Amino acid sequence: MVITETQPPMEGDAATSKKAAKKAAKAVEKQQKKAEHKGSTTQNEAAEVDVAEGKYGVLKMIQSTGEHRDRVYVDVKDLGVSLEGKDVVAKESIVDILATVVKTSSPVESCTVKLVELIGLQVWVVSSAKSKLPLQIEDAARPETDDDPEALKIRVLQETRLDNRVLDLRTPANQAIFRLEAGVCKLFRDILTKKGFVEIHTPKIISAASEGGANVFTVSYFKSSAYLAQSPQLYKQMAIAADFDKVFTVGAVFRAEDSNTHRHLTEFVGLDLEMSFKYHYHEVLDTIGQTFTDMFRGLQDHYAAEIATVGQQFKVEPFKFLDPPLRLEFPQAISMLKEAGVNVGEEDDLSTPDEKLLGRLVRAKYDTDFYMLDKYPLAVRPFYTMPDPNNPVNISKIAAYIESFRLGCPPHAGGGIGMERVVMLYLGLDNIRKTSMFPRDPKRITP
Repeated sequence: MVITETQPPMEGDAATSKKAAKKAAKAVEKQQKKAEHKGSTTQNEAAEVDVAEGKYGVLKMIQSTGEHRDRVYVDVKDLGVSLEGKDVVAKESIVDILATVVKTSSPVESCTVKLVELIGLQVWVVSSAKSKLPLQIEDAARPETDDDPEALKIRVLQETRLDNRVLDLRTPANQAIFRLEAGVCKLFRDILTKKGFVEIHTPKIISAASEGGANVFTVSYFKSSAYLAQSPQLYKQMAIAADFDKVFTVGAVFRAEDSNTHRHLTEFVGLDLEMSFKYHYHEVLDTIGQTFTDMFRGLQDHYAAEIATVGQQFKVEPFKFLDPPLRLEFPQAISMLKEAGVNVGEEDDLSTPDEKLLGRLVRAKYDTDFYMLDKYPLAVRPFYTMPDPNNPVNISKIAAYIESFRLGCPPHAGGGIGMERVVMLYLGLDNIRKTSMFPRDPKRITP
């Protein structure tokens, strides 16, 4: 195997390379048959052969480095090739390979691609990784619930993963998670666009807290102060007032909540929509419910391979949903919780433990992981929810927003949810940091 740090050959060298590759392939096949006849090697052992231009070896299409010193391992990726092997190139280095694809005499079960192997001719090192890595990809990719008593119990801690996120993201499960996450955004956009929605982009630097309360980031804005948007809420509604009828947006949301839990982030991607309705706000609930039902079905139909890959490392149970989706009213939820022994008031907001328990109760009773809860009490709703006319709110800080309603505005409603939380719940993962590529929380602002 010739390894250099020069550029790959030009097209004029192709004929010579092809002849060498054919010669190497024949020689390897001859040696393999000879070895099989003698019983001195196994199917997975790679032979080395001499050809006129130098030494060439067989490159197996697998990921992990084995114990044989005369063997090179390769992981062929869509956007490049990483070469691994003792005394050859450091793990995770990026290389270009000139090789010939040949058929194996029998399937190589330890490889993803089982029926072919590469006869390597030359390798060009494009980018060398350092020899000592902060974590090993094979360790970061080990199943979290491996019941095999002989399996290695090496685990990479979450903080180590996040401190070295670029490496951690190379595991098959993480590659699948973020491809599925891209699928969520694509489906959200495609489904709503087909329903006549218009995608809009709203400001993230605003003059007043968009959700009210104290969980807002204040930033210096020239000679005054501004805030990072807690949601696109006000601007979605102003777009409806501007005759856009149906709008949605996918964008960053900031929450200054000092919550160090498994499901909270200080920055996440919001999937939001708003629409006018003609007769009843249930028109909006129907649209939201069908959007998520169609999204879940789209993930099942088009991202089954990614879901299966995540399941190889994490315990993933099939996500259940109904079509049309289940809709409960808030009093029904309170009754279910009380029957389960929870002490909760008729107009109390649901705590995280209450929500979790309610989810389990709903799944047990209705066989669904997705449901909608209607008729929340006003006391636990944000300020922009249609209030009782006898109980007005303070509007001095949102004058521009209020003014839009004085210019003529149709009745409307909408909703929003964090993209990372959708993926976390859909896959049944235990921590939202697994679904945020570079998560932000009260204790983490890097990388």
